[in-house]
Amino acid sequence: MALRVLVVGGGLMGAAAAWRLSARGHRVTVLERFGPGHDRGSSYGTSRIFRVAYPEPSYTELALRALPLWRRLEEESGQSVLTLTGAVDHGSPETVSRLADVLAGAGRSARRLSPGEVSDRWPGLRADTTALYHPDAGRLHADDAVSALLKAAGQRGAEVRHGVGVTGIRHSRHTGDGVTVVTDAEEALTADAVVVAVGGWAPGFLPALVTGLPPMRVTQEQPLHFPVPDALDWPSFIHHPGAGFHQPGGVYGLGSVDGVKVGLHGVGPVVDPDHRDRTPDPAAVERLRAYAEEWLPGVAGTEPTSLTCLYTTTPDEDFVIDRQGPVTVLAGFSGHGFKFGPVIGDMAADLVEGQPGTARFALGRATPAR
Repeated sequence: MALRVLVVGGGLMGAAAAWRLSARGHRVTVLERFGPGHDRGSSYGTSRIFRVAYPEPSYTELALRALPLWRRLEEESGQSVLTLTGAVDHGSPETVSRLADVLAGAGRSARRLSPGEVSDRWPGLRADTTALYHPDAGRLHADDAVSALLKAAGQRGAEVRHGVGVTGIRHSRHTGDGVTVVTDAEEALTADAVVVAVGGWAPGFLPALVTGLPPMRVTQEQPLHFPVPDALDWPSFIHHPGAGFHQPGGVYGLGSVDGVKVGLHGVGPVVDPDHRDRTPDPAAVERLRAYAEEWLPGVAGTEPTSLTCLYTTTPDEDFVIDRQGPVTVLAGFSGHGFKFGPVIGDMAADLVEGQPGTARFALGRATPAR
């Protein structure tokens, strides 16, 4: 039976949910507060890492499910969004070994490399102690991915409305008798179900709708882009702390049309997404410059540009993908959720249709900090 579904939030996760719901024949309307391609949230820019190498096998499984969906999206939308360049994980031998074991268990290829072998193949990179190369990785173009998802959803019949803010959602948590969404134009829209995917606005928006939310920190992160001519030839890479490098959370990087992007993971200041200062923190910029000088000889002598974006992070860095009554929640993607977008859209569609969710991502779960 086709359902009437409202999707609040037109960033990556909302757009992915709209695509997968409309592909199943549901009548979908996306309500997005800002204009197309806006830079206020977590989904904008030119680059995000795609990888299947995770120390937790369930995330590797999710990434492997996402990969063919990204390719299907490219076919439906006519837009290229995913480029596989391979990836290099290096640093802590224990972490690298764990990644190799998980990839082997999933039947995916990977090869251990010495620091010298990394430098020979990618002169711009300096590897720390031990490295693992795996080919099922690369980069997603973030802006193009969101626009492709919304385009594909529209081709399936979804209505996408930009510039529409949601001021309230009314429903019964117990009866499941549908939902009413009120917009900033005092328009009341009714539906069988609603998917709420509001990124950094989730901690302020969701507690009135569902119970059992884990605490979430919204931070402003600020990677740098180093403009080098061979940026698109770089693999994605993650430097895991614990060997010759001890930055909590590590450092990630990848090539993009804007240069080689390099960032610290989840260390930015806590912010209000409506009132944040987008001015980069000079101390954080200097930390990344110092890192590049030591570990990235390929960007030497270049003047980087900085940008800011939002992380919405749970204590365990696991996501929130669950349903209560007619409300499905997609939240807390903790700086590593982008690569999974289409499969999370499928999971949202399952929840809307009444299928059970995944315990790891449930509301009300125990969330010990990592």
